[in-house]
Amino acid sequence: MDRGRRAIVTGGSSGIGLETARQLVAAGYDVVLTARREPELRLAAESIGARAVAGDCTDATSFAAVVEASGSVDLVVHAAGVMAGTFVRKERLADFEAVVRTNLTSAFVVASASLPAMGPGGRFVFVSSSSSHAPQPGLSAYSASKAGLNAFAGAFAKEVERDGIAVHVITTGPVETPMLDDVRFPMRTLSVGDVAAAVCWLDTLPANVVLGEIEVSSVESGPFAPELFVPSAARALGRTERQH
Repeated sequence: MDRGRRAIVTGGSSGIGLETARQLVAAGYDVVLTARREPELRLAAESIGARAVAGDCTDATSFAAVVEASGSVDLVVHAAGVMAGTFVRKERLADFEAVVRTNLTSAFVVASASLPAMGPGGRFVFVSSSSSHAPQPGLSAYSASKAGLNAFAGAFAKEVERDGIAVHVITTGPVETPMLDDVRFPMRTLSVGDVAAAVCWLDTLPANVVLGEIEVSSVESGPFAPELFVPSAARALGRTERQH
């Protein structure tokens, strides 16, 4: 990674966003951390030596202010997102739209606001999910929003290639974060550090290389397989072992 580059990281107060920012700061980046909740954001930024600029990545005016406060930008990591929803027969339209707005509409807001501040050699990384390719029952809004995110990033990449700007999607398997608390079965998971390392690696690629999407997930067996992660909902049901 090139020292001296400036990065904006969304979803920066916790999870993948915070760990990605931590690794970027350690590599010498000037990192602007952004999220909606200012108290948590400031504590997170102070803990890693990043700058904190509170903002809402679903609101064009709010996020434009984040970019303006940042100045020029070389790397944008859009890690903000939510995993929520229920079965279609139960889901309310407002709840469905809220998930799509957070996971998909935000990508447009972030991209359109950041693009004028980015020059040749700039890069966008959008954090997606394996549910974009393998939709999950009970998560129709989440699955659809992540599939839409992948498609948006693919189209956006074709638009900005002529400007010397790269666009990537990192599609992850389950990651051990509080977002998995309501999952009712154990699973092998990645750590936030695993995903952050992959995100940071993308910014080491030569500017002439096209790599639209990478998929990362935990190995399921062998000497490097992690212990099963048991979400709180699974533990409450007594499901502490993998079902075959």
